[in-house]
Amino acid sequence: MAGTLVIGFVFVDIKGFAGGNYNPLGRNLGEIRFIHGGVSRNVAENIANTGMPVSFASLTEDSALGNDVTKRLFAHGCDTTYMKTVERGGIGTWMVILDETGNVAGQISSPPDTAALEALIAQRGDEMVAGYDSIILELDTSEALDEAVLALAKKYGKPVYTVVGNMSIILARPDFVAALDCFVCNEIEAGRMFGLDLSKTAPDDMLALLKEKIAAVGCRAMVITMGEQGAVYYERDTGIGGITPAIPTKLVDSTGAGDAFLSGVVMGLSRGLPLLRAVDAGTALASATIQTDESCAAPDPAFWIRFQ
Repeated sequence: MAGTLVIGFVFVDIKGFAGGNYNPLGRNLGEIRFIHGGVSRNVAENIANTGMPVSFASLTEDSALGNDVTKRLFAHGCDTTYMKTVERGGIGTWMVILDETGNVAGQISSPPDTAALEALIAQRGDEMVAGYDSIILELDTSEALDEAVLALAKKYGKPVYTVVGNMSIILARPDFVAALDCFVCNEIEAGRMFGLDLSKTAPDDMLALLKEKIAAVGCRAMVITMGEQGAVYYERDTGIGGITPAIPTKLVDSTGAGDAFLSGVVMGLSRGLPLLRAVDAGTALASATIQTDESCAAPDPAFWIRFQ
């Protein structure tokens, strides 16, 4: 198996953990940690942690931090051949505050410069896309990069999935989403796409809405995560859909759960599992992630045996 190529960016997560009841208007004692992050980087590490072959096409910097990011991914089994080192602007920064329950209370993101990755795709894109079974693309960073990668994926007949960021490009270019093999998002992101407030929608109603709206979205399949209510999924080709309940889990840190869920779903589909079982795998990997204060979990070596 050639594996999956993840195309996106590295961020450094600056995480503030409140030591008591979090007050958004006052000073809060707690703990601050610097953690390797970025949705694409997280996905690449998650896939490597499950023992599946994965390569990461991204940028890094020639610094102690940048070198450490590359070394960590390589140590986890991720191929770093297509990680390009630049002098500055290669790594973004994401600052997040977690309240006393471990939930996100606020966040600010400073993106990296995308030009060097666009140049890498222009120079070696054919070689990169043709050599892998599937592509995971970070859509919300560069429209030019997205267009180039999606065109190459169509040329070589490769399925494409995406990690969702700020949704600016996703909302502006619905044709990008229509080109995806399966679109995974949460209920807030789905609400923005559909122009609806879905915050109080029950899973049964969400599934009915998904069946109604997926044709307009255009992708083959779609999964909507709903936190403690689980996830709903629907596949246009087969007409098969359903609801997967969440796994009761002690929450330590909710960040990275969505990235882990996507990783499990895409890897399940890449292994030839039906969407139902792929969503089960994503649910299990997300559950493992929120039980740790890292952005990625390290499941046991027999992880995939549970879903065959």
